[in-house]
Amino acid sequence: MWFDEFDDELRFRDTWEAVQIARPVNYSLFTFGESELPYYLVCDKTADGETVSVTRGEVRITRATIITPDTAQPEFRNFFGEQEDDSIVEFLMARTAGFSNLKLDNTSGPAEIVSDRIEEAVEKLNRRLDDLEEDRTAILTAPAGLGGVALLRYAAERIWASAPDNVQELRERGFLP
Repeated sequence: MWFDEFDDELRFRDTWEAVQIARPVNYSLFTFGESELPYYLVCDKTADGETVSVTRGEVRITRATIITPDTAQPEFRNFFGEQEDDSIVEFLMARTAGFSNLKLDNTSGPAEIVSDRIEEAVEKLNRRLDDLEEDRTAILTAPAGLGGVALLRYAAERIWASAPDNVQELRERGFLP
């Protein structure tokens, strides 16, 4: 049994590290209510001769507006397609993160075929976002079939990075000592 857990952890780490946040954002999520995380997801081609796809979307993270029990389970909507493996969510929730009371909902548009290489697509998107002075939109990259994992990593890292600011706000409002 120990070896199975070790294999799961290795598989999780390999999958987690296969996806990247090529252009991060540095804004905290709201302590209560809904936060929007716009993104571009650049997915690698599935076979030689195909092209890289880019999808524009948004992850909405909704936190409870009242204090709720710790036993409430997180909700993930529209993160994984039929062919993607959502066991990574189960692994993450069981071992590393307390995302109780959160609802995470992904909405995305159709995939656009744009390039032969991920790097080229990321470069074009970075230029476009820089020209627009857009600093709230992330660029994510993923191997074929791991787009949902890239979205999960993006959301999880924003939640973790926002935690200190959220705890401070809870203290200021008198919810924590």
